[in-house]
Order: sequence, then structure tokens, then C-alpha cells
Amino acid sequence: MSGRVDKQLVGHRFRRALPSYERNAEVQAYMAGRLLEMAERARGLPDHIGRVLEFGCGAAMLTVRLFERCSADAFFANDLVAESRSFVEQAVAGRQIGKTEFLPGDIEQLDPLPGELDLVLSNATVQWLHDPARLFERLAASVRPGGVVAFSTFGTENMREIAELGETALGYRSLDEIVALAGSSFEVVEIDDELRRQEFDSPEAVLRHIRETGVNGVAKRTWTRTQHREFLQRYRASYSTGRGVVLTWHPVWCCFRRRES
Repeated sequence: MSGRVDKQLVGHRFRRALPSYERNAEVQAYMAGRLLEMAERARGLPDHIGRVLEFGCGAAMLTVRLFERCSADAFFANDLVAESRSFVEQAVAGRQIGKTEFLPGDIEQLDPLPGELDLVLSNATVQWLHDPARLFERLAASVRPGGVVAFSTFGTENMREIAELGETALGYRSLDEIVALAGSSFEVVEIDDELRRQEFDSPEAVLRHIRETGVNGVAKRTWTRTQHREFLQRYRASYSTGRGVVLTWHPVWCCFRRRES
């Protein structure tokens, strides 16, 4: 069962998860590294960049890795959760950046977006957008010709165990839907995806991981004790590995380049 993203719930859960995110978000850390490699292949990540926007910066996991590789004239960081500002400030402290500006709030409502951008990055965020096509249309007006937009998100097989047990999950987009975000203003430089199976000691550990990384911004209902026990039993029966249980991740990486005309 899929549900619509509740931005208020997303914000609440990520705000609560910020202190533990870096420690627990192993898959998202892997995605951040792969994303920067893709941006480099697209020649979007030279040693020095002009103007950079990162949206959905969260605990600054991608930010840290970005400025270990390069310097910038200006860096604009956005996140739905205002408390992410302190993580960004810590990530850029001492780095060679001419200007840093934190832009709190929903990226879909942020107006105007920074202009004359050379690079836009986003790690594990696009799946939370209500209307990503509209955001990418707006980004097209903010990115210089030849500029790069590189992002990661999750595909249709993500956390499939949760959905298969009948729990509400995000309606993840197909690769074709993700490619279509390029519209007429961007060319698709590269897209890649991967299935990763993460093993946990128990179904309880799966739920704890979801809570400590804030990755479910759809489900609102509160389980009764009986429903909770039944979910754990069904998860263990269906997805046991012999040593524990498994959770599937479906990361997707995509890179666009702004067309010259």
C-alpha cells in the first residue's frame, strides 16, 4: 500500500533522527559517495565550483564529502528541517567557500531559488517531493547552460518487505519516471540503480533503524501491542536469513546537464 508524503510528518521524523542519522544511515552514506562519483564523471565536480545548491542536506552527510573534494564561490544549503543548519555549519567550517547560505523550508515552496547555479546536488531526497517535475522545471531556470544536476533517490523495490506485509510505504518512482524529470531543459548524462540487501539481527532492529533514520514519512497509525507483535512475527517468518532478517534498498542515481538552449 502506498501513501502520499506528509511533509509535516517527514520533518518531525527527520528532526528527531538528526542526532542518530550519520551513525545509522549506511545506505545513504554509500549513495552519497556514488553520487559524487557520478557528478565527477559528468565533469560537474571540478576542484573549484562557482555556485552550488544542495537540497535535502539533512545531517550534511553529502556536504562533508562534497567539500572534501572541492572549493566553491557560493554554497546554498536547503533542508525542510531548520535544525539541519548546525550540521551544515559544522560541515563547511574551515572549508574554502566564499559564501554559505542556509535556506530552511520545503524546497518545493522555496521562491526564488538561487540563480546562476553550476551544480545542484541532492542525496536521498527526491522521493519526498510532491511534484518533482515542477521542481526540475524551476531548477532549469536557475542552472546555467552546461550546469549539472545530480541526485540520488530510491526506486520501486525500496523497502519492499514493508509494503509486501501490507504496511503503508512511499509510492516510489520507476526509472522511466525519474528519467522523465529531465524534461526538455536537461539532457540525461547517466542513470544507474542497484538492489542492496541489508541484514538486521531482528525485525525489531529493522523498525529501530527506520525510526533512527527517519525514512518513513507516510505511515501515521499507531500499532496496538497485538498488531506490533503480529508484524514482527510475519516479518521474521517471511524474510529470515538464518542469522537475522533482511531489508531491501533500491538506490537510484541520476545526472542531468542543462541544455545550452
